[in-house]
Amino acid sequence: MSNNSLNTFLEQLYQALRSDKLVLPTLPDMALRVRDVVSDENSSLSDVARIINKDPALAARLIQLANSPLLKSRVAIESVDMAVMRMGASMVKNIVTAMVMEQLFQATNDLTDRKLRACWQHASEVSSIAVGISLQYTHYQADQAMLAGLVHDIGMLPILTMAEDFPELLKDEAKLDELIKRAHPFVGQAILKHWNFPEALSIVPREHENLMYDSSDKPDYVDLIIVANLQSEKNHGRMPRDLNTIPAFRKLGLTEGFEVIDMEFMTAVGA
Repeated sequence: MSNNSLNTFLEQLYQALRSDKLVLPTLPDMALRVRDVVSDENSSLSDVARIINKDPALAARLIQLANSPLLKSRVAIESVDMAVMRMGASMVKNIVTAMVMEQLFQATNDLTDRKLRACWQHASEVSSIAVGISLQYTHYQADQAMLAGLVHDIGMLPILTMAEDFPELLKDEAKLDELIKRAHPFVGQAILKHWNFPEALSIVPREHENLMYDSSDKPDYVDLIIVANLQSEKNHGRMPRDLNTIPAFRKLGLTEGFEVIDMEFMTAVGA
């Protein structure tokens, strides 16, 4: 694929994004239903549980998570009602969103399908690492850390969907990868804003590849995902640079040889 074709694709992508014409993915129905119930002042935790109980597989996974080491429940959780009471509405909303997120990572073309599967696998690993790190700091919430990890590369979805209409691009995987690298941070932020994610999470897709990102004095979720990504690269034998030069790494007070203990969080989520 020529550079002119690549620039044309990027210009069309940015123009569609600026004019709100880019087709952004929507959250799966179950996530939306739970969010609606949680945001309804007249709803109760029993109403949240009632929605989840309509999906037996999801209900079973939520109970499994409620009994995981993450929540450290002293009493065995045996029902969705107990799980929702144990977690609270906000955490349940985030957990359900995470559990159904994989539904979005599907495509019809072999190349884009392979890339989306790889993206989901990477997102799941980063999410698990982020949760493990978050448990070591009081200002992070594990469920938010989990979501930040799962959506940090979410901008790939509409790019790959749009790429399916450009056969020339699909024949040049190197150009496609370059395109994704250049465009997915801004598209990802647009998606999370479209989904009404909080600002603390919606900036994660835009900034997580900026290793010189420097937040306020207290590490934020961008810092967390930057470090989780570095741990993921380390797990696969890749290290981009001296970690001690990266602000996020220093802010979290981690040493060069840091390791994260997997708390089985993502295993319970089903990723």
